[in-house]
Amino acid sequence: MSKQRFGLSAALTTPFEDDRTIDLPTLVAHARWCLDNGCSSVTLFGTTGEGASIGTSERGQVLAAFLAAGIAPARIVAGVMANSVQDAAEQSREALDAGCLGVLLAPPSYYKNVGDEGLFAWFSDVFTELGSSARGVFLYNIPSVTAVELSVDLIGRLKAKFPAVVAGVKDSSGNWPFTASLLAAHGDLAILIGDERSLAAGVRLGGQGAISGMANIYPTRMLGMIDEGRDDPALSNLVDELVKYPVTPAVKAMVAHRVGDAGWRTVRAPLAAISDGDAARLARLFDGLSQAAAA
Repeated sequence: MSKQRFGLSAALTTPFEDDRTIDLPTLVAHARWCLDNGCSSVTLFGTTGEGASIGTSERGQVLAAFLAAGIAPARIVAGVMANSVQDAAEQSREALDAGCLGVLLAPPSYYKNVGDEGLFAWFSDVFTELGSSARGVFLYNIPSVTAVELSVDLIGRLKAKFPAVVAGVKDSSGNWPFTASLLAAHGDLAILIGDERSLAAGVRLGGQGAISGMANIYPTRMLGMIDEGRDDPALSNLVDELVKYPVTPAVKAMVAHRVGDAGWRTVRAPLAAISDGDAARLARLFDGLSQAAAA
């Protein structure tokens, strides 16, 4: 898989009805918009998609809705966030057996201060449990959420033991020295940059693209960063402002403004929507960047 460049995947945010059930038609339509505007794939159930708040049966319903709508499974990545080996393997198998491009697999996060040996054993057990279904796994390094950091050495050990399984890494550490070391050590993998502010620099060092929350909003604009490694200071400045808020509710507020549907601001507990004032401020920033691009 690393031989074919990954490109841009939208870390799809998930729309909810007033009762917080998933609005499947709106989610499918949003995915189509992302794919039609520069994304090579979409990622379901990731951090921006509130994946940890979406149940097992709901995951199946979402995937079935996408396939029924004619979205090719090869353009879908499924996020997996589970603590038990069995749950991680079952969620991964559902997506992989349906033909999805791959899975974005986060480490277990309930136990803190675990070391590389424990993490190596956990990932190994998941891959073994998957058996013949095991392929297309993107290891997800997002220590700000999981409190678990995937080391460069650990990634190397997993790559060496499971070369047909580990396809790449999504690095959302926001730690540029770590990202650079990851790119230097594992250039044969698809290294995906989670922090849009480091995306262009990462691509210049061999990064293959991104699974990005900002692709819910500005996918076409991001293609210069993805395809050419071209810096976009204005977009980076917007990300600086966005991360001053809880990121997922902030991204949803910007999508709500882009499409003119306040329903997009709904999140599931324990998250809470940002205030009307904060949403209005982000809307002004969105408009300012859009107007600058059009000028």
